[in-house]
Amino acid sequence: MRTRALGGTGLEISVIGFGAWALGGGGGEWGWGPQDDRDSIAAIRRALELGVNWIDTAPAYGFGRSEEVVGRALGQLSEPPLVFTKCGLNPLNGAVLNELKADSIKSQCEASLRRLGVETIDLYQIHWPIPDEDIEEAWAACVALMAEGKVRHIGVSNFDPLQLERIRAIAPVETLQPLYSLLAHEIEDEILPYCERERIGVIVYSPMGSGLLSGTMTRERIESLPADDWRSRHPNFREPRLTRYLDLVERLRKIGDRFDTSPGAAAIAWTLNNPVVTGAIVGFRRADQVEGIVPAAAEISLDADDLASLGSA
Repeated sequence: MRTRALGGTGLEISVIGFGAWALGGGGGEWGWGPQDDRDSIAAIRRALELGVNWIDTAPAYGFGRSEEVVGRALGQLSEPPLVFTKCGLNPLNGAVLNELKADSIKSQCEASLRRLGVETIDLYQIHWPIPDEDIEEAWAACVALMAEGKVRHIGVSNFDPLQLERIRAIAPVETLQPLYSLLAHEIEDEILPYCERERIGVIVYSPMGSGLLSGTMTRERIESLPADDWRSRHPNFREPRLTRYLDLVERLRKIGDRFDTSPGAAAIAWTLNNPVVTGAIVGFRRADQVEGIVPAAAEISLDADDLASLGSA
């Protein structure tokens, strides 16, 4: 598995990371439907066997369930991977609240440490810059957690350059986690150039468009998504976008066929083709999904013709 330096953190991370969002299962506005914890742990183990060396999770995923499952998997490993999690979306009483006050950040970190069963979190990220007026307070709280040894590195997710500038006045921003795929590449205009200038490590999420570009998402499967899977309500999975996106999948399929792999692996490779991207967070729910994605996506090298054929959605 190829690795890249994550900004100025000193960490060398595999170009593919294990995304644990779906391990939280169903429930809430952003659930993924039913999920078997045994499948989750088997998927984590297989990803690590294939060279993935980091897991990205958050307390908002399944109201803490994702972190708990990751913690169970870590407890079974002699050589645990790097663990990245987040704060700012606080699961309380069956709801997820945007909270960036210092006291809340501290308590959220303590709860994550307990669920994960670790003494220190390798990368702690502010999940969303909401409320915007509290981002400086939240960032200062993250700096304090680093000084206390509760977290090793700090970063943010979903911040724009102006927000990054504001918090950089307090302490350097080590990493950014933005949305990036063939379906969402707006970060190319300002955010990626900013991160390149400031040497901020970039780990992108949803490189397969939340499964839409995987090659396994058919109209029939979309229609049968459970009600507690957020994708059943998202416009990307509905017309008029759906036809355009499924056409893109067929272009990805042609590239994947040339490498004897899936459209999803080709979609991930497209994000990794950008030199500013350090790694891609890829969600897995079962070990067989790992087998079909990780080895190929980490090694595919797209040429100019491939990139031209994909264009944009």
